[in-house]
Amino acid sequence: MFSLRIACPESRVLAVSDALEALDALSVSVEDADAQTPAEQALFGEPGLPPPAQGWARSCITALFADEPAAREAARLLAVQDFFADCLLAAIEPVPDQDWVRLTQAQFEPVAVTPDFWIVPTWHQPPRQAQTIIRLDPGLAFGTGTHPTTRMCLRWLAAHPPRALRVLDYGCGSGILAIGAALHGARHIDAVDIDPAAVQATRENAQANGVANLVTAGLPDMAHGAYGVVLANILATPLKLLAPLLAAHVADGGALVLAGVLERQTAELQAAYQPWLALQAADAQEGWVLLTARRA
Repeated sequence: MFSLRIACPESRVLAVSDALEALDALSVSVEDADAQTPAEQALFGEPGLPPPAQGWARSCITALFADEPAAREAARLLAVQDFFADCLLAAIEPVPDQDWVRLTQAQFEPVAVTPDFWIVPTWHQPPRQAQTIIRLDPGLAFGTGTHPTTRMCLRWLAAHPPRALRVLDYGCGSGILAIGAALHGARHIDAVDIDPAAVQATRENAQANGVANLVTAGLPDMAHGAYGVVLANILATPLKLLAPLLAAHVADGGALVLAGVLERQTAELQAAYQPWLALQAADAQEGWVLLTARRA
């Protein structure tokens, strides 16, 4: 594999990136050329919304190609394009062979939800103090247990075990919340997601944790009826749009648990759900908040 690096002003980032993708680059990434210097600039955007800018005033575009001839041919074709003006070919270099699986796995360590409830990647041994354990292989799905929103949901499940209840995990990702509900006594869990990779990861992780008989994974239209607990760890905008649907799935006496919400978005979510349920902040961590409600 070879990398093609290009120095590029912000005004040319989108055109050059699109061209690299059209030239069959395996991947294209954009970084601040002034990163790690006093001139470094931060670009912050809201999830689900367009970025505030396509790049930095001085951007570095890196494209990966399968071999050196492909990288050099892409560089040759780019150099004669009008939109390549003010850009500079920085380097074409071989990418060292790496054990990418091992490097990825090294990022994930066992995570404590409570002192005795732990998330343990399948390639690690559980710590001695762990009594309740989720064995996790995220696969291609979102949800490794390291994010504060996931840990808050799992803490809520540990503090309010859904014993003998029917549970809905809406936006299941890796299936971590569905598995947590099963390990804390849920009678049956419907785990749904719009991403087929998430559905597959949930099935595999449920099997690995010995709860496949309790977890049914599928697309969102599989969810039906009322549930004793409805969990949704996604983002504020889809949570607002889903308010009527999620609220309708909460059984009498049941609980709604929402995560993926920034603390400053709390009032927006409370207003969106007010016609059906009164959301309260139940937990907060690192700028994120856990919102819960219970139907009378």
